[in-house]
Amino acid sequence: MAQLHIIAGADAAPTHPVIRRIAVSDLKEALRRGIDDFSSIPSYAIFVGLIYPIVGIILARMTFGYAVLPLLFPLAAGFALVGPFAATGLYELSRRREQGLDIHWTHAFDMTTKPNSGAIAALGILLMLIFLSWLAVAQALYQSLYGVLAPESITQFLRDVLTTGTGWTLILLGNAIGFLFALLVLAISVVSFPLLVDRDVGAAVAVITSVRAVATNPVVIAVWGLIVAALLVVGTVPAFFGLAIVVPILGHATWHLYRRLVQF
Repeated sequence: MAQLHIIAGADAAPTHPVIRRIAVSDLKEALRRGIDDFSSIPSYAIFVGLIYPIVGIILARMTFGYAVLPLLFPLAAGFALVGPFAATGLYELSRRREQGLDIHWTHAFDMTTKPNSGAIAALGILLMLIFLSWLAVAQALYQSLYGVLAPESITQFLRDVLTTGTGWTLILLGNAIGFLFALLVLAISVVSFPLLVDRDVGAAVAVITSVRAVATNPVVIAVWGLIVAALLVVGTVPAFFGLAIVVPILGHATWHLYRRLVQF
């Protein structure tokens, strides 16, 4: 029964919400409201947002320490694949503020006590598996072009990647493959996690709803994906600490995007 609840939610006959058509102006409004949420509850948002850059720095440090330098960029870029799950607490903060409820940073972890916490965790595990798959593919691509030996130095690695035809092949193919992984995550998660924070619908309905939202608004969601990617790139400077601001704003904005896309 627990497994069924995770997949199907509380209702015997799951209710699929209505998907609205939105415009680029809705993205601007979602970002504006995300910034407003961040401005109103910055201490809580920064507390949650710091999880992201701290883990990113740890992963980067591990990369240098274990001489797997070719995975540094895939780690930095691919970590965004688990971002929708990492921002779940931010959706809860925005939900509470929207409803006029009291807000404390501990409320960011309220999703762990929700009836559908299992569905949230299941989708989080799915994103982690996608992230690990991306790393495996990136490693296989590098080894297919350069062999299994690690670079002797950072200088050699940068020279091989940035100044040779093989390096540009790696960059182009790697980014193309990464784009496909990002597209997959965007399709299954653009509204699924906010929906699970808001309603006990189960993982299946959440993912289907997210895919329907993308199918109904392909161009607008593509623009949203580009905005997210661009802001995350900006947030990595310097040394990932910009993500402490970018991630909370995007997390809050994603909640408001969900509210504009989904109607029960």
